[in-house]
Amino acid sequence: MDARVKPGHERLRKRRVFRLAAIAFAALAFVTLAFTAWVTSLGPLPFEQARQISTTIVDRNGKLLRAYAMGDGRWRLPVNARTGVDPSYLRLLLAYEDRRFYSHHGVDPRALVRAALQLAASGRIVSGGSTITMQVARLMEPRRERSLQAKLRQIVRAIQIERQLTKAQILDLYLALAPFGGNLEGVRAASIAYFGKEPKRLSLAESALLVALPQSPETRRLDRHPDVARIARDRVVNRMVEDGRVSVEDAVQAKAVVVPRLRQPMPILAPHSADQALATARDGPVIRLTLDSGLQKTLEGLARDRATALGPDISVAIVAVDNESGDVLSHVGSPDYFDERRAGQVDMTRAVRSPGSTLKPFIYGLAFEDGFVHPESLIDDRPVRFGSYAPENFDMTFQGTVAVRKALQLSLNVPAIALLDRVGSSRLSSRLKQAGANPVLPKDEAPGLAMGLGGVGITLRDLVQLYSGLARLGTTRPLREIATATDDPRESLRLMDQVAAWQVGNVLMGTPPPENAAHNRIAFKTGTSYGYRDAWSVGFDGRLTIGVWVGRPDGAPVPGLVGRIAAAPILFDAFARTGKLPTALPKPPKGALLASNAKLPLPLRRFRPAGELVGTGSEKAPRIQFPPNGARIDVDRGNGGQFSAMPVKVAGGVLPITMLVNGVSVGEIDDRRQRLVEPPGPGFARLTVIDAVGVADTVVIRFQ
Repeated sequence: MDARVKPGHERLRKRRVFRLAAIAFAALAFVTLAFTAWVTSLGPLPFEQARQISTTIVDRNGKLLRAYAMGDGRWRLPVNARTGVDPSYLRLLLAYEDRRFYSHHGVDPRALVRAALQLAASGRIVSGGSTITMQVARLMEPRRERSLQAKLRQIVRAIQIERQLTKAQILDLYLALAPFGGNLEGVRAASIAYFGKEPKRLSLAESALLVALPQSPETRRLDRHPDVARIARDRVVNRMVEDGRVSVEDAVQAKAVVVPRLRQPMPILAPHSADQALATARDGPVIRLTLDSGLQKTLEGLARDRATALGPDISVAIVAVDNESGDVLSHVGSPDYFDERRAGQVDMTRAVRSPGSTLKPFIYGLAFEDGFVHPESLIDDRPVRFGSYAPENFDMTFQGTVAVRKALQLSLNVPAIALLDRVGSSRLSSRLKQAGANPVLPKDEAPGLAMGLGGVGITLRDLVQLYSGLARLGTTRPLREIATATDDPRESLRLMDQVAAWQVGNVLMGTPPPENAAHNRIAFKTGTSYGYRDAWSVGFDGRLTIGVWVGRPDGAPVPGLVGRIAAAPILFDAFARTGKLPTALPKPPKGALLASNAKLPLPLRRFRPAGELVGTGSEKAPRIQFPPNGARIDVDRGNGGQFSAMPVKVAGGVLPITMLVNGVSVGEIDDRRQRLVEPPGPGFARLTVIDAVGVADTVVIRFQ
């Protein structure tokens, strides 16, 4: 009987075991499928949303100029753990939050077991057991509830994160997303708001505070609960002492530091540049400008101090440019962006205003280029009328006969208008446009002589670009304020010939400086618009060009507002505050005529206005017969590869007749009224002849 029962019991037991195994397998399969379905339902990790940051404007070296809050008002600044954060803070963070960060794969089992035992022993959550990666997962998908399902979700997400990102990328995400109270997210935003500095160099007290805040950011907000924050900071310091990572002496000093109780404002350097960049550059959350933050801060302070001294309605604008590249190094649109009385948010560097006498150097430059005047030529400063226009000097006096050099240095009006009458107002206007400026004439008016004294509108930026062309010996570069990742393909724009540009700079170097300023340091010019509405001063050395505008944004007159008194001292102070001595201007280019008045060719010794260019006897005005204007000349090359000489033939004129090529004298025409001229090279050339009484003729030809 027993023998027969035993096999039956065995079969029954096996069936039960098989049934239980099948149930267990089905349950496991169901749980696995359910878990897989749940994991799948989570969808992809929201990396794109997590990587959204505040738009930041940085200078040429990557330093923060200004940041804009995100659409929902949060401050979340980009941060790089390797280069942007103090290493001691990182060591403190990992020691306190996740000691095995670099060895686990998103989850630290030992930390989870420790957290579970603490919960069982105390009946409350002592530590969450979360790794840095799990905290990143929680921050990427913020949820209020603290449940087993939420913790499981963090574990799954942490494993996914570890499979897709490197440890460095995970740490960067944590440093950017960690909450620090209010609308502050990320260690960089917190460090700037609480300590007023980047997190690159932090004290032990600061590091411990930044480690403690994300654990309970709202209950430890420094601007609301500073005492609670201090206790949390000290707890971090004490833990580090227990672990042997911080000495007792350092801990005592750290805990003695007072916790900040107020938030500091976010940096707002170069606000006008930042606004302009935000409106035009949309290729990424970080926009790099060509500005130098150190110089920008210095010149903003200078503008603010001088505007305060000048009066509550006065504004000051400054632009500093690197001559070689055309990069804007400083852009001060107003002395105080938030000063409504001064219309601080109006960028006065882009406002079209009357330039006063600041265009005179370009009149002289074209006159030098045309070859009918030299810096040492004599010119009359006396009452004269050009049709119905009778210019007068600023002080209502006349100097008589002066050197052209002195006439420009003293900014005499009559000589400038006399030269402009010879050069041509339309030619001056077109040349300024060719060099990248945009002079604005009154509606329905053509260029006239009045533009030489400010009868035209121009911006400070355009003026600075033009003056930088003098420093560059005749070519300008379009100003650039938004840096690009590739080399800038901007072409140089023609302003005037090299010799003429050097002569203008050489003359302006001798302009009498403002009171108590050093002589012969920078080449500069001042200007005052009609009615004392605008005061200007623009100057350059071999490295920088700086322009200053002073006035009221609404264009109202300011009695006594003169460029030499109001703007020139700011210009010289701006150069002084660059921290570098002025750089020498370029040496004289080849062909520059360096001579006293007595040694100049006879026609260049004295300038004669167009109305006085009358020949003597039966001679007619000189005229270049060959080559004709606009001709293309094919010139043979000799054995040395040089162009062979070309004959120039002249008719009429009073001997001696001086020949100039591109404004440089090459000698006199012989008795047969011809001369062999060495072509300067392939391209366009300007040939000019001036007879003994100053009558001239010019042709432009092309050698090929």
